Amino acid sequence: MQFLWISLCLMKLMLKGRFVFKVFSAVDKVILIKENKTWEEALYYCRDHHHDLVTITNMDQQTLVQEKVKNASTDYVWTGLRYTCTLDFWFWVSDEVVSYTNWAEGEPMDDCDMSGAMETRGGHQWRKKNDLEEYNFLCTKD
Repeated sequence: MQFLWISLCLMKLMLKGRFVFKVFSAVDKVILIKENKTWEEALYYCRDHHHDLVTITNMDQQTLVQEKVKNASTDYVWTGLRYTCTLDFWFWVSDEVVSYTNWAEGEPMDDCDMSGAMETRGGHQWRKKNDLEEYNFLCTKD
């Protein structure tokens, strides 16, 4: 019986270890760029120097990204969330489906030339912002 209990404890530790490793791996793949750029400039910067603008598809990713944005020098940071007027929907530039959302109350209003930004303080909710505004931004690494 004691052997079984020890085996279960070791299995739990191994599983926890994998989870912790996955969390740290995900955090290491998100980079806060403390340069002020328009949404399009941020997109090209990420694609030229790293991989892409950040995509947030679940609460775990949201929580990890929230930690990164606390060090931003702007009130908002650009994400990879974009609105298309032609097709009338929001999408991630990484081609992920927008299923998880964290919009602030009253958001989003579907307007052209808008992209998604995250608050760097408070509730870290998402806001639609004009593409020409300049903010820090989050890139992902390969």
